[in-house]
Amino acid sequence: MEDKNIKYNLLIKQMLKSDAIAYSPGYISTPTDNEFAVFNKAYQNIGKLYAELKSKIQNNMCFDDNCTVEHEQLMRLEQAPVKSIEFMENIVGELAVTEEETYDVNNEYKFLVAHCIINKKPGFSKNDGYDVILNLLNDGSQEIVFIGPVFEEPFIVNSVTLSTLLDAGTSMVASTPKVDILMDELLKEVGVFAIEMFDKEGKLLPNARIKEEFVLKTPDGSYDYEIIDIGNNKGRNVLQYDLDKIERKVEPFMNAEIAGVLQSEQEAVALWNVYLAQETSIEEDDQMEQNANAGSMAWNYARVLPLNQSNKNKFSTHFKNYFFKNYLLQFTKNQLPTVPQDAAVFDLEEAKSAKAQKFLDDNNLN
Repeated sequence: MEDKNIKYNLLIKQMLKSDAIAYSPGYISTPTDNEFAVFNKAYQNIGKLYAELKSKIQNNMCFDDNCTVEHEQLMRLEQAPVKSIEFMENIVGELAVTEEETYDVNNEYKFLVAHCIINKKPGFSKNDGYDVILNLLNDGSQEIVFIGPVFEEPFIVNSVTLSTLLDAGTSMVASTPKVDILMDELLKEVGVFAIEMFDKEGKLLPNARIKEEFVLKTPDGSYDYEIIDIGNNKGRNVLQYDLDKIERKVEPFMNAEIAGVLQSEQEAVALWNVYLAQETSIEEDDQMEQNANAGSMAWNYARVLPLNQSNKNKFSTHFKNYFFKNYLLQFTKNQLPTVPQDAAVFDLEEAKSAKAQKFLDDNNLN
């Protein structure tokens, strides 16, 4: 099913972005019927039923002397329109997740199809074999039914079940957390940058630097520079960082953030599928037409939820790797010295010889 979800979700997404359907022979000239009249069909016989119940009560033709059943039915009918509106708002809100740029294509494809039907997207009209029906059930709940050629069977959502999910803080459709927001918050929290390195919105400034305490130094307190070759036998110094010390500093903050993300396991699965599983870089993701999806490493929502400890451990490891690879290590690469004279370009061979001699001197190896 995972492959089918990916296949249909990507195909429909591509179709919606394309103008190709407008050039399909006969499409423009053919009338399109996408007026599903959901409420009209659901309530077309309600007036008659309401009148019959009223008549039974007024004429003492009820099942019991107190007309208990009839009064309950009347109450359900009177409350039904408000429930229908709320139900439809919940449905539309949940299905709107399918339009998010980072929508996980491992979600059930029927969510995207239902969204297309409700929003009258080209290719999902009554002419194309699609329909949506609202049923008022005897228990007072309601159900919405989506049918069409792409569905293997009707896609049905019950109003009470959906409300129960939403009230419990979960959702029908998994939304992918905004990974850049998560990572930016971590950068501010982990304590490897001074507070003045952030702007008012909490974003790192372009000239941000890691705190001095994480810069490697020699035993005499001077900077332990790395020499890099910039071509033409020229070199320059760059700072080196104590990556182990940085990792120890970051670890508790990272664990707390991961624990917070895992509070919503459904969203954690989406984050895994869209960003973390393949451990791609931001640059690699930007070059893809579709945000990196996990492919064969994808987690199927129905199978992996609730997450077992093994999968939680995998999530934690990949989350940490993603943070270090894409958001932190860039501030440890090719950072120029803060001492102006140390930032100057120099002759590469002379500098290497001088550094070797200093090592010998510092360690009494002459």
